Amino acid sequence: MECSWKTLLLLVCTSLGVQYTAIRSLHDSFSGPCQDSAHCQGRQGKEQRLKSLCNDIHVPAETSSSTATARKHILLFAQTRSGSSFTGQLFNQNPGIFYVFEPLYHVQQAFTNSSSRLQRALDGRALLGAYRDLLLNLYNCDFSFLESYIRPEPQDHMTGTFFRRSSSHALCTPPVCLEGGEEILAGQPDESWCPKKCQALNLTLASQACQARSHVVIKTVRIPEVGDLRTLSEDPRLDLRIVHLVRDPRAILASRMTAFVGKFRAWKIWNATGRQPRYVDLTQITSTCRDIEYSVETGLQNPTWLRGRYLLVRYEDLALNPEEKVKEIYRFLGLDLHQKVLTWIAHNTNGTVPSSSDWNFKYSTTRDSKATAQSWRVHLNFDIVKTVQSLCNRTLALLGYKLVQSVDELRNITKTLMEPRT
Repeated sequence: MECSWKTLLLLVCTSLGVQYTAIRSLHDSFSGPCQDSAHCQGRQGKEQRLKSLCNDIHVPAETSSSTATARKHILLFAQTRSGSSFTGQLFNQNPGIFYVFEPLYHVQQAFTNSSSRLQRALDGRALLGAYRDLLLNLYNCDFSFLESYIRPEPQDHMTGTFFRRSSSHALCTPPVCLEGGEEILAGQPDESWCPKKCQALNLTLASQACQARSHVVIKTVRIPEVGDLRTLSEDPRLDLRIVHLVRDPRAILASRMTAFVGKFRAWKIWNATGRQPRYVDLTQITSTCRDIEYSVETGLQNPTWLRGRYLLVRYEDLALNPEEKVKEIYRFLGLDLHQKVLTWIAHNTNGTVPSSSDWNFKYSTTRDSKATAQSWRVHLNFDIVKTVQSLCNRTLALLGYKLVQSVDELRNITKTLMEPRT
């Protein structure tokens, strides 16, 4: 396909500023003003070099068929340890949905591991632009764009390092994996089973499998605020729907302390001793509350670009009444609720299936969902709870989470800390 220089500029630039593509983000020189003739000549050659890369950039085709028009592009938008792995299964179990678990991980890693010079030049805005570019291409079932970020770089469109591949049934069953089958839907294998059984992932087959399914759902915890998604929401090539999953910040912190022991060691010391270490990093929860608050306020303001495209879901509501809540989510999305989803809920929300590995302990989606939603109240120190309530008071109030005033009130899990919300 012929690709003009103007087309490249159109893809790279947005009305809000430069939206960096994979090629631009990772290969541009980010040079400063010309200082000498040799440097200027080098910069003059930049346009020609980028033109030569044009053929490597895939421009998603405009959708015109009735099937493409009906396709929904759904983003499960959440914070780390907010129940998003569990919620993602409500889409992953639907055989008509192509579900991808955290593909933006590869972008984040590629930016983090860039050379020191490039890393200094990049900022959060550039990273968000790369995130949006990848989401656009994945929603159009173009997995070749992802190859610019996967390390080591795929050979002949094959990779053995696709992040959490086992979390996507579509990437572990035919036609992507001929060794996969329906039996995987019933179990809770550890993280390594799919790469071992299916071998390297063929990204070309992944693209074809994506095109064969009716809808695409992507889960991410790497985009800070819903406002960062406006460009995608307004893109005429997509029919974007955002399911914004939130959770009580006190529960998020408790879950992170369990899952990420090293990073939250100071919090664990505080929780065990009742004494706050001077080096505890309070921003590990305040930044989360700020991002949640900004996103929820934007969503509830119902701006034109989000109208009919945004649904706010509290994890606790989903955990307490999973079948009722999943029906509400599917109604909002305009999708048929497949019986396999309801069967999975019945089999995987009572916590009777034992975990077989540490991976299951951290990321398992098999649980007593009602108990999980309340477990932080048993394990979290009251002093920490009071601190989070003070730091995140506005966020708690906005989402309808009640404050506790005593240890007894905290430990009494028969008393709900959730105000009714619709």
